[in-house]
This record gives sequence, C-alpha cells and structure tokens, in this order.
Amino acid sequence: MTHQGTKTLENERLLLRKFTIEDAGAMYDNWASDPAVTHYLSWPTHTSIDASKEVINSWIPQYDKNDFYHWAIVLKENGDNPIGSISTVRIRENANMVEIGYCVGQNWWGQGITTEAFRLLIAYFFNEVKANRITAEHDTRNIASGKVMEKCGLVHEGTLRQHGTNNQGICDNAVWAILAQDYYK
Repeated sequence: MTHQGTKTLENERLLLRKFTIEDAGAMYDNWASDPAVTHYLSWPTHTSIDASKEVINSWIPQYDKNDFYHWAIVLKENGDNPIGSISTVRIRENANMVEIGYCVGQNWWGQGITTEAFRLLIAYFFNEVKANRITAEHDTRNIASGKVMEKCGLVHEGTLRQHGTNNQGICDNAVWAILAQDYYK
C-alpha cells in the first residue's frame, strides 16, 4: 500500500479531518459520554472531558505517521464540531488490507452520515492508498452497523463466534469486506 496518512476528505455534507485538542468537548458531549453510543464498542464510555482529552492527546502525535488513519466526522451544517469518528482499527500490510471502525453520536443516527463517511474512506483507501481489501466487523446484535456496511457495498463473509469483546462482554462478530476488484466493477 502507498500510505498517505489522515488527509482531509469531504463531500457536500461531510468533512473528515484530523482531531485537535479543541475537539475534546464535542467528542465528550456528542458521543463519547453516551452509553447508547458505546454500548457495542470496545472502549469505555467517557466519564469526564479529561478522558476525551487524553484519547485525543494520544492520537495527535500519531498524525505524523503516514500509516495512521483517524478522522473526526464533521457535519458541515453544524460548523466545525465533530459528531463522531472513523478510523482504521487494523492494518495488514501483507494483505494490503485495512479494517475500519466508526461511531457517531446518537443525535445523528439514521441520517446516512456514517455511510457517507465510510464511502469517503473506501474511495480514499482504494484510489489513493491502493488497498486491496477493506473490512469491518460488528457485534451481531448491532444490526444498524451491519446495514452501514451493506450500504457501502461490503459483502457479509460470515460470523466469527465468540470472537470479539466489547462493553457487553464476549460477542459474535459479523465480518464484512469489499475488494478493490469489486469496487472498480
């Protein structure tokens, strides 16, 4: 792959950009402190803005690496405050593969925002980074996440039983993927 790092990506409605420490309040208020958002995630619900600051401070130095990919999702009509995040959660160089994870504040669920953000990443990883495979996984109980993957053209490849852990404990993970050859058809 030809790593490019976390470049700014956008469409008419969304801006995907690097996080800054100034985003900590929006992160905390808009999604990280909401147990409904973190219900199926692998990281704990933030109990203070300091937790959000700590996480963002751990990401900022990594933006210097060309193989670090972590975006704030900004709905342009709301100004510059992020409403969620989308990132790689795993990169397998030997397979030219990236795995994507995402979360968006509950106030923006059901509006197609996560699907749009994921589509921007799919185009970026295939066209610029030259990935061959993009994958995503979700707890099988999180049906909405699977719908995002399906709308983005990923194919359900199967379920890994008792494969993952999240805030609900051990879980079955549905595995989805799209290949470059399918994307370019």
